[in-house]
Amino acid sequence: MSESAQAAVGYDELAALKFVALEGGRTGPVKVSCSGLADRLAASTQTASRRLQRLDEAGYVERDVVSDGQWVSLTESGEAALHREYADYRRIFESESADSVELTGTVTSGMGEGRHYISLPGYQAQFEERLGYEPFAGTLNVELTEESVRARAAMASLEAVPIDGWEDEDRTFGPATCYAATVRHAGESFETAHIIVPERTHHDESQVEIIAPEKLRDELGLDDGDDVTVVVEAV
Repeated sequence: MSESAQAAVGYDELAALKFVALEGGRTGPVKVSCSGLADRLAASTQTASRRLQRLDEAGYVERDVVSDGQWVSLTESGEAALHREYADYRRIFESESADSVELTGTVTSGMGEGRHYISLPGYQAQFEERLGYEPFAGTLNVELTEESVRARAAMASLEAVPIDGWEDEDRTFGPATCYAATVRHAGESFETAHIIVPERTHHDESQVEIIAPEKLRDELGLDDGDDVTVVVEAV
């Protein structure tokens, strides 16, 4: 999904996405006519069609256009977008939000980008100042279960540590958000860790990257495929 496609998805497109979900698009393709969608959104048929197209381009839905409409279903990214909206509404309407989120998944190998980026001086100085430690040069990548992919949207309601973007002579580096976390495996726990969520990343919602002052694979005896639990807590 390109950044331009993401930028094209605003509140109007999310309203269309919600309509598809309410029609049953979370569990499989549903028949959607642009005229019917237009009536629900109080928009023209052409506008309704453009909103579905933008959702498709952003990777939030999959479509199969037929002569009398189109079959539309939500993707994992589309469902995650609605969960982010849900988390925002929880913050608005619930007097007390959850103070932790529990995620489960399996350890997987990354592509080595985390090692490079967290070692850059513009990030390192902020990690030491705001997190209180210098991270090990590498991230622990965790592939989340389907249930945890949905649950991770609740992280947005937790207070976190912002990491500012910065630039050097050659390029600009984007900001990120760090969520305090405890990683658990086989009865052992490592408490001084953070899920790092860069503003721009190649990972989708099904993976999280975790940083810590020590190499978590060694500290917890982890190999690819091992199950872990990550408890995310408000700072």
